Amino acid sequence: MPVTYLVVPQWQGSGSSRAMRLIDGAAAIGAELPSSALRITPPSGAGSALDSGILRLSSIQFVRDEMLAALHDAEETTVTIGGDCGVELAAVQHAAANHDLVLIWFDAHGDLNTPASSPSGSFGGMVLRTLLGDAPESIRPPRALTADRVILAGVRALDESESEYISASGITHLSPKILTPETLTAAIVTSGASSVYLHIDLDVLDPAEFSCVGSAEPFGLALVALLHLIAAARAVLPVAGVGITGFAPPTPDAAADDLTSILRILAAVSKKL
Repeated sequence: MPVTYLVVPQWQGSGSSRAMRLIDGAAAIGAELPSSALRITPPSGAGSALDSGILRLSSIQFVRDEMLAALHDAEETTVTIGGDCGVELAAVQHAAANHDLVLIWFDAHGDLNTPASSPSGSFGGMVLRTLLGDAPESIRPPRALTADRVILAGVRALDESESEYISASGITHLSPKILTPETLTAAIVTSGASSVYLHIDLDVLDPAEFSCVGSAEPFGLALVALLHLIAAARAVLPVAGVGITGFAPPTPDAAADDLTSILRILAAVSKKL
């Protein structure tokens, strides 16, 4: 099946001081994609919180609407390139409207805060909780995911409120210590879904192997391990969509160094989709 690539250099959802580097990261990846790739241009300014408790919400909403419009008639599997994790709001919403999916959240962070619990107010740290339906009405998806259709994979940096939510909701959490192709496969099967969405924030990787991210966390996954996990997920169920986010290179040379790893991830997720 053909693949629709969508490049979205959104930075307004990031809480990192390096957020603007996401623009360069998306451009570097986009330069490696087919000329048919779709591209969204976020607002140039930061945007307003609109009294929501979510920083730069007006820009987040603008990008969401532009993405949903771009994907409205897309029949192919979509691979979305961020930008920050907030781009997954529209990407997952689009996939969930057309597929019975389980969302695998390859990420160093849970992104499970709400405006009330977030220490930063940045949407990137709230996007998964938003997809689960806990968000202001203006940003809440019409069809929320349920906790039994989310798998946290490689998540290792959680705020206390996020840990409490995971325990209360029963979301499957496979930390790096217990994340293997076997445990991931079992969790996918248990979900009862008929397809998978692969969210891959590049900070899921260990910073010793991949450093061009905004908020690196130690003790992450090796690239080879991530590739094996992607293969394991694809061996169980077809892919409903993919998001790759968080590439924030400080210099063109640094981008070139880490781009090879990203291209291997792209090959792993998109080959023969």
